[in-house]
Amino acid sequence: MKKFGICVESSHQKGLGHLIRALNLIELLKERGDNYLLIMNNDAASISFLKKLSVNFEVVEMNDSAGNWETTLVEKHKISIWINDRLDTLIEHARNVKLSGIPLVCIDDRGGGAELADINFGSLPLSFNRNLKGKKVLKGLQYLILDKKIDKYKKSRKRIERILVVLGGSDTYGVTLKVARILRNMGKSATIVTGPLFRHELELNKFMYSGFVVKKAVPSLVSEFANYDLAITGGGITPFEANASGLPCIVIANELSEMPTGQFLSKLGSSVFAGYHEKIKSNILTKDLNIEKMSILGMDQIKTSGVDNIYEEINLLWAKS
Repeated sequence: MKKFGICVESSHQKGLGHLIRALNLIELLKERGDNYLLIMNNDAASISFLKKLSVNFEVVEMNDSAGNWETTLVEKHKISIWINDRLDTLIEHARNVKLSGIPLVCIDDRGGGAELADINFGSLPLSFNRNLKGKKVLKGLQYLILDKKIDKYKKSRKRIERILVVLGGSDTYGVTLKVARILRNMGKSATIVTGPLFRHELELNKFMYSGFVVKKAVPSLVSEFANYDLAITGGGITPFEANASGLPCIVIANELSEMPTGQFLSKLGSSVFAGYHEKIKSNILTKDLNIEKMSILGMDQIKTSGVDNIYEEINLLWAKS
């Protein structure tokens, strides 16, 4: 039995996306009979979220590059493979992991530490045109980690009757407020889902009117998708999961690093891109969309097998180590 150490960061500033991706990977590991330890930074809201899910995790001081907490964890928990999903890992961190004598795997890592990675998976559009470092670099949607429960909720949409607004687990910049204001001014109704790290409740209340319903931290976002015909989302993993289930999206980039996702999905035809959050192209919210075509394109082109493909590549690496 292998034991995976999965290292991520999560906070109101950094968002919840990498943590959610790690949880999807953990589900597969449990199915395959492997063990895991989730390694994360000290963020109270994220820790509270994990405790409710009964996840096996340990908190470390991520910025301590001199303390070599990596080797301590590897020895203490008998970790056999280390996975980084942090985007920008430092070379000092990667050295500490490799000094433990175990394989190092990175996901969408553009930091100096990726140079020492045995595999660096470029699974998001921000990585596709970037010269990623690593002994082996694998790019493409076939390595995108999505919730496999999506397959239970796939269905084609025909017309826009119900709109969902979901702008990340933290919505660092309060983009939900901007979208709520636009929709209210248009007289459109929508369901707004806020995440576990959302901190803008008081401001959101100012934009509430009879056309809005607000839900906080729904048990399953994937099952929630099934109730809607169009989603307004950020540019993280959410639009991929929505599109894979047949739910077209209007994508708004919460971060500049999310711009490639909006552009990619717009070109794919499963979503439209309303730009960066500081300059939302609000006219796109009134655009006449071919929802049925967008829905079919999403289901046809975005699959949930990425986590299986990553697992198989790691198995090959493990067999050679």
